[in-house]
Amino acid sequence: MQTVQKSQASLVLWIVAFFWFAQYVYVPYQTTYLLLAHISSNLVGAIIGAYGISQLLLRLPVGVLADLSSNHKFFIILGAFLAGAASFIRILLPDEVGFLVANILSGTASATWISFMILYMSFFKKADQTRATSKIIMANNTGMLLGFVTSTFLYDIVGMMVICAFSLGAGLIACLLSFFLQTTKPEKRPNIRVIELLQVIKDKNLLLYSCLALVQQGVQMSTTMSFTNQIIKELGATNMEIGFSSIIYMLSAVFFAKLASTKFLELLTKKQWIYSSFLLLGIYCLLVPQSSSILIVCLLQLIPGVGTGILFSLITSEALQSVPMQKRSTAMGFFQAVYAVGMTAFPIISGSIYEHLSMKAAFIFLAGTCFTAFFISLVSARKEKRILRKRNVS
Repeated sequence: MQTVQKSQASLVLWIVAFFWFAQYVYVPYQTTYLLLAHISSNLVGAIIGAYGISQLLLRLPVGVLADLSSNHKFFIILGAFLAGAASFIRILLPDEVGFLVANILSGTASATWISFMILYMSFFKKADQTRATSKIIMANNTGMLLGFVTSTFLYDIVGMMVICAFSLGAGLIACLLSFFLQTTKPEKRPNIRVIELLQVIKDKNLLLYSCLALVQQGVQMSTTMSFTNQIIKELGATNMEIGFSSIIYMLSAVFFAKLASTKFLELLTKKQWIYSSFLLLGIYCLLVPQSSSILIVCLLQLIPGVGTGILFSLITSEALQSVPMQKRSTAMGFFQAVYAVGMTAFPIISGSIYEHLSMKAAFIFLAGTCFTAFFISLVSARKEKRILRKRNVS
């Protein structure tokens, strides 16, 4: 990698950290704030869901537009600006309307995550794509971790509006830094039609790993970002202890994402890491609702860190392996739109199971999806191994 590329790659990582800090610093206490403002639980659910739904609708179109223009700098600037603008609206209108509009804008900002990833990965050779993916996901998790730490220690002291001001500031910093990125628009734009770009969704490899990402992201949103905290609360945890639980998870995610960018990953094949990680996630989902100790649940939070740090990095890089460079933004848009379905649907399904049956039943459902993903990824790995053997023999 050339010196200019190295500096640009480092700049992208700084922008990513500030961007995801802006997107997540207020998240741990958003539901609590809205409920204390006497907003109905159904409306709170709609406000929270608006973030995921806007991503679901916009990620594929943003991917197509990014491929058509190849100007990732524009989409990064737009995303960072919207992340800050969303929290500015929360400060101006600290009610249900303000938070609904703001969450739609935040979801739109997250839809531009495609360009962050594609631009960063473009600085690396094909053989280094997994390492590149791990590094940018580590920066992503670092921003979220710093956001969680900030809100955990300061929310009770300064309140939601100051926390939103931190989000606004981080979004503006990310936006300003984005102007120092080199414009990525090529001199000769490839002559490719939208219908040709959309053909990429027929790629079997992309479909497989998109579905696996749907499970991983859906389980993550339903457990570490939601019901695991509820279990800890029911065990008698304070707000600070709940915050520490989230911090442990994010520290684990950052740590394992860092490991995924080193030779540690060579201990197993990529396919072995993928199905082993799903097996661990399934075991986590079975153990958490059985635990009667806050400390044990907090320690178990290390396991989904593997899912976010290693598993998601590998799934992302493997999904794009057979996709041509000129169609990668569209492929990434499709990939992210599919896993956004999991982020939106899994918490809703798990919440319904919890309401009608029990928390244990909800976690058994999540464990079942992990074991299904484990089986599918194991079968896929063995099938690929057999094909490679036949090729070597012939």
